Amino acid sequence: MSASTAPRRPGPTPTPVSQPFWDAAAAGTLTLQHCGRCDAVVFYPRHRCPRCWAEALAWRPASGRGTVATYTVVHKPGHPAFAPDTPYVVALIDLAEGPRMLSAVVGCEPGQVRIGMPVRVRFTAGADHPLPLFEPEEEP
Repeated sequence: MSASTAPRRPGPTPTPVSQPFWDAAAAGTLTLQHCGRCDAVVFYPRHRCPRCWAEALAWRPASGRGTVATYTVVHKPGHPAFAPDTPYVVALIDLAEGPRMLSAVVGCEPGQVRIGMPVRVRFTAGADHPLPLFEPEEEP
């Protein structure tokens, strides 16, 4: 299948609430919302703080570091555009700032991923909206 006939990968649909996240991702920065009232760190993007319900949320750069909380290896993707990447790892990443993010672990073989593995963010290149992926912080 040529690149012109390959299925297009589905991607995010930014909303007014999430647009700052995607703008920062396009610049290579992982950002998270912070509550101005209770200092909670918030992810996924929201209108209100889920802890105190304040609307005083502001975007701040995050460290981009985290640890693998759990993961699965995908052998049969839910969309045909991801078939060339199989097998791949989908993981829950505990970010250093506190929130948990669903993402993928790249830059190592699926069998090298482990719970508790330190990871750092990197962004996909060439996509309409670069996605935050995570790679091992140290050599696997």
